[in-house]
Amino acid sequence: MEANKKWLSIPEDFRKKLKANVRCTGCNDTVTITDFIIVDHSVGVMLDGKCKNCGHKVVRVVEMEE
Repeated sequence: MEANKKWLSIPEDFRKKLKANVRCTGCNDTVTITDFIIVDHSVGVMLDGKCKNCGHKVVRVVEMEE
């Protein structure tokens, strides 16, 4: 629950940019993450989901100040 609160504390327009800027090794490109969950990470939060294009597993770590 704490990870979700951290994620929602980021302005919506910036969250959209973060979701659309994820590296996929399957596509070898920058893609949009879908079907993701938000989990706590040592430096902030991590989005754990799938590539919108190929379905490959992708993650995005978002660093946050405490």
